[in-house]
Amino acid sequence: MPETPLTASRAEIAVAACSDLFRGQGEILASPAGIIPTLGARLAALTHAPTLLLSDGESTIYGDVPPLDRQSEFSAGYLPYRELFELIATGKRHVVMGGAQIDREGNHNFSAIGDHFQPHRQLLGSRAAATNTINHATSYWFPRQSKRSFVPDVDFVAGVGNRRAQAAGPTAARFHHLHRVITNLGVYDFNGPGGTMALRSLHPGVSLHEVQEATGFELHLPNTIDTTRLPDEQELELIREVLDPARRREQEVSP
Repeated sequence: MPETPLTASRAEIAVAACSDLFRGQGEILASPAGIIPTLGARLAALTHAPTLLLSDGESTIYGDVPPLDRQSEFSAGYLPYRELFELIATGKRHVVMGGAQIDREGNHNFSAIGDHFQPHRQLLGSRAAATNTINHATSYWFPRQSKRSFVPDVDFVAGVGNRRAQAAGPTAARFHHLHRVITNLGVYDFNGPGGTMALRSLHPGVSLHEVQEATGFELHLPNTIDTTRLPDEQELELIREVLDPARRREQEVSP
């Protein structure tokens, strides 16, 4: 194995983990939020997921895979807002949302911190988080995992967690799919008891103690804890030379 992959930064490891979110999912629309998830989706399209659809988030499907700071030079189609909702309703989309809080059951908040009627901090609002989580695959990206972001109970439910979806009945639960959570420390899924959050892998150099100190709830631990894979030589070249030569990834995840 070449030595180059061993020099991968924490940000580059997170990009590869975000790329892996789209493995085996076929021709769907990737809707990432944030620098690292956007790089991950574009890396996936250039490697293991060539049929993945990328867009400008407004009205155009990309006909190529542009660098982070540029729009596509080729259009593969027009995607007006009304057709985006059709993709959402038919499950042909995988969104990677950011957020302020997430809890053990996958309830997610990027609406407000504190009481919703008198919040300490007003954020984005609910937007389409609930619609996303009950219609298609949803993953989350937290660039700075801490007990302020991984909380016992979110202050407001924007994205629907597993128990809430089940309690709402088949209409909400049928297509509800919380896929994974990726942070600066590790990768998580919802394979814990009752669909609760479980540690999937630790990023290289991160200890279990660090993760537990940055988590405000009981995290399910597998019998064997894996290490998040390093990006290979081709992936590193694509990240560094093609997708993000300005190294904006390092601004979102510190070394």
